[in-house]
Amino acid sequence: MGETRGLLGPADVRELAARLGIRPTKTLGQNFVIDANTVRRIVRAAGPSPDDVVIEVGPGLGSLTLALLPEVRRVVAVEIDPALAAELPATVAARAPGLAERLEVVRADAMKLADVPGPAPTALVANLPYNVAVPVVLHLLAALPSLRTALVMVQAEVADRMTAAPGSKIYGVPSVKLAWYGEARRAGAVGRAVFWPAPNVDSGLVAFTRREPPPTAASREEVFAVVDAAFAQRRKTLRAALAGWAGSAAAAEEALRAAGVDPRARGEALDVAAFARIAEYGPSRRGGRSPNP
Repeated sequence: MGETRGLLGPADVRELAARLGIRPTKTLGQNFVIDANTVRRIVRAAGPSPDDVVIEVGPGLGSLTLALLPEVRRVVAVEIDPALAAELPATVAARAPGLAERLEVVRADAMKLADVPGPAPTALVANLPYNVAVPVVLHLLAALPSLRTALVMVQAEVADRMTAAPGSKIYGVPSVKLAWYGEARRAGAVGRAVFWPAPNVDSGLVAFTRREPPPTAASREEVFAVVDAAFAQRRKTLRAALAGWAGSAAAAEEALRAAGVDPRARGEALDVAAFARIAEYGPSRRGGRSPNP
């Protein structure tokens, strides 16, 4: 497959950052992975095949990129920072000259990405800042239907929310919306010492496998509108929480009963299929005014 001259270690990361004038701060969420064993572990957990086209969001200085390149057909690195985007090809050319042609750098905001050049990406592998992790993953799953798997490193608390099951106190919008696209599961914990600078929180790995959404006559947007409404006031019963979405509490109860859901239940008790059933009886499907997600 090709060889690298070595992954980035702590001294390499600091030297690259100094040369680029980058002074990472915890407040900006700039935490670079400095442990080669951790990036190897991430790649193993992702389990890519030689035919995979991987999209990596926020490659930074290239620690994970270098570990991915020998294992896959192509890596599309999406980087918003112009200095980091410009430096990454040089880093790969110096450390993995035989693999440089497998790298495509796209300077863009991942939240605005609609497509990528070349073959359709099949896997997402990334170390994501916790404050954008869920929106980025959901956006890419919607924008890039060719993505079949994902392995992301996020703040441990976010990983728990992304993989929570119905009935859990931390089950909510991220859990349900990810479940629309497929199955998310915890794939391990990551300590603080593997980053520079060390963050104030632990991290976790989340693995994802796409599957077909639940069968429903409602659109994804209609289902997600119900989910957002249900958890905006999560302590309320669904009859009360969905009153604004449905037009009134009575209309919400009517939709819930038609969907076979107890109006006294709360959103945290429902799986994604139940939310899809409720959406089928929403105001937009009764000929009324469409809810505003």
